[in-house]
Amino acid sequence: MKIKGLRWWVVGLIALATIINYIDRQSLSVLWPAIANDLYPEMSADEHKSIYAIISVIFVFSYAFGQAIFGKIFDWVGTRLGFVLSIGVWSVATALHALAKGVVSFGIFRGILGVAEAGNWPGATKGNAEWFPTKERALAQGIFNSGAAIGGIISIPLIAFLTIYFNWQAIFILVGLVGLLWLIPWLILVKAPPKSHPWITDEERQYILTGQKNEGFEKEDTTEEAYVPNTKELLSHRQSWGVIIASAAIDPIWWLFVFWIPIYLNEVYGMDVKSIGIYGWVPYVGAMLGAWFGGLLAQNRLKAGWTVNKTRKLVITLGCLIMLPSLLAMANPGAPVTAVLIMAVILFGFQTAIGNIQTLPSDLFSGKTVGTLSGFSGMAAKLGAVGLTSLVPWLTSGGNYTPAFIIGAALAIIALFSVWGLCKKIEPVRRH
Repeated sequence: MKIKGLRWWVVGLIALATIINYIDRQSLSVLWPAIANDLYPEMSADEHKSIYAIISVIFVFSYAFGQAIFGKIFDWVGTRLGFVLSIGVWSVATALHALAKGVVSFGIFRGILGVAEAGNWPGATKGNAEWFPTKERALAQGIFNSGAAIGGIISIPLIAFLTIYFNWQAIFILVGLVGLLWLIPWLILVKAPPKSHPWITDEERQYILTGQKNEGFEKEDTTEEAYVPNTKELLSHRQSWGVIIASAAIDPIWWLFVFWIPIYLNEVYGMDVKSIGIYGWVPYVGAMLGAWFGGLLAQNRLKAGWTVNKTRKLVITLGCLIMLPSLLAMANPGAPVTAVLIMAVILFGFQTAIGNIQTLPSDLFSGKTVGTLSGFSGMAAKLGAVGLTSLVPWLTSGGNYTPAFIIGAALAIIALFSVWGLCKKIEPVRRH
């Protein structure tokens, strides 16, 4: 049996895993009022928020370190088993939330969830490098990045809908079960890498493998393998730090909106939960469109004969330049409809840029190094998000969110300068 376009089925499954990833992680925020009233009926709303904040910080820190841990795991066991381990563990952790009785048990299950969910991103990047030629990688990255946006769009109304029929314990079990069911088509379809997969057509295999040859190595002895540095050598290259710093700078912009859109709409516009449900999904539509746009634009330019260096820098720069004025415009957006539309533009620019930033490890390195660098950059990104998230309550005291948006604009500039300054030419890195 041969399947035409097998690589697109693979990236589709990874995108679906990303959607499940976001539903799992956002379930707690939607269900927390019911959980808090059930477990802590004697506590005040402020005490409920304090407990939720502790659990959330545990998740983000676990997620940050999970990026580096799973980067190595995917390099050790490969894409197929790496995803089995990642989504298998996070699905079980989600279901175990149903057994939580307090902050300690929630913190433990949330920590396991954070570490395991983090594997989705280095795994997706490695799967991208494995299954796609260079010229299609940004599009593939955009497809599974759009899964995050789609997850953001559907998770809040979906979980809210489930609360009509199920209690919070049952919802955690149901959501966890969905991830375990995902493992069935993944294990059936992704039997092996493209080089040895029995269901891939000869034409697609040749197309993928030929398109993965880095031009920078073709002039050298073909018996010499591409440069695959160890961790110490990897971190000695400025290009690695360009990717790490750019990720650490740009990723907090995403989390600024993921964490704070509902609170912003409530505090600035006085919206209740129903109104937030009507408005709150709009920014994620911009994110979804941006993920597609960034990938398609990169693919178009590469097919037109542009170099990887020129293409990546164009798309990343465009995304950052879209974010800059939009973030500053949030200082005084006017009506709530205008505010969420500006947010949509910001997340459009973010996703335009981030897909190409996340592709840089596979543009610069080969083999096991790709997953390792993706893991380190992902860890830096989440630690940056922890830092900005921790500052937001102080920055927005009195309901003035302008300082937070100005910092977001500054971070976009830092990301831009990191790519241009440290990754002066995006091409395969050679041994010192």
